[in-house]
Amino acid sequence: MSTHRRSGRSLGRRGGGGGGGRVPAQSIAIGLAAVSATLVVGAAGAIHVVDSGADPEISAAAARSEVPSASPAPAAYGASGLKEEGTIGDMAGGAIPGVGDLMMSRIPSSTRQAIVVTGADESATVNQVMLWQRTDEDSPWAPVGAQIAGRNGANGWTRDHVEGDLRSPIGVFSLTAAGGRYPDPGTALPYEYRPSFYQAGSYDGDPMGEAFNYVVAIDYNRLPGHPPSDPTRPLGDSAGGDIWLHVDHNTPTRGCVSLPQASMETVLHWLTPSSHPMIIMGDRTSVEASPDVR
Repeated sequence: MSTHRRSGRSLGRRGGGGGGGRVPAQSIAIGLAAVSATLVVGAAGAIHVVDSGADPEISAAAARSEVPSASPAPAAYGASGLKEEGTIGDMAGGAIPGVGDLMMSRIPSSTRQAIVVTGADESATVNQVMLWQRTDEDSPWAPVGAQIAGRNGANGWTRDHVEGDLRSPIGVFSLTAAGGRYPDPGTALPYEYRPSFYQAGSYDGDPMGEAFNYVVAIDYNRLPGHPPSDPTRPLGDSAGGDIWLHVDHNTPTRGCVSLPQASMETVLHWLTPSSHPMIIMGDRTSVEASPDVR
């Protein structure tokens, strides 16, 4: 996030950092994050966990959604490090313009909505955000609305996010839950309304202002489908967490991606769980990478 209790948090688990009490969701949409040095692909949507045990070959660093190599693995893994059912992205309808084959290979064939966040380079703290959608897996991706100016971590981007590094994680992640200080604006995503928990103020000298009016949880080191305030970090606290889309507060974030409030409202109205939305985020070189580039 941008102003979290630690590294990437904004809604704090305690106080104004990255979230509050644990509220179980009725359905969990399993997302994806890169995992081993061989491949990584997770499925979004109403996918059930088929093996709750962590694979011994998967390291914490790999599960943080580093850009993987091209050779596919037989199983899919999510940001939680748990084995999941899933499919490797089907590119029959073509790639999203500006997104390379490596990132596209990590988009499930069931995905109909994608948010692409692109920074100029790994040190960039501002980025360009575009919404994309398709009608089915064989249809081309079409842009939705105009390009949006966003912000990210104060120290740019990283393939190995850790708590407190002030960098936004590079990767492909599912979007399965939302929340905020304001009432549900009409999103189809599960929404956690917690006005008493999402406190405006400041964190380490950075003004938070209205950052937590609306948030969409990015499924990095969290349980997909659970409320943004759920403190569970499957990879442990050292891997950071509470990485969200939230309202811009006129400064770089602590790891999240921030957008103007009007744009956040647009995103919330647009996102639908049945479209299995994903976010592709990182510096331009990573976003445009081919399978032979790490």
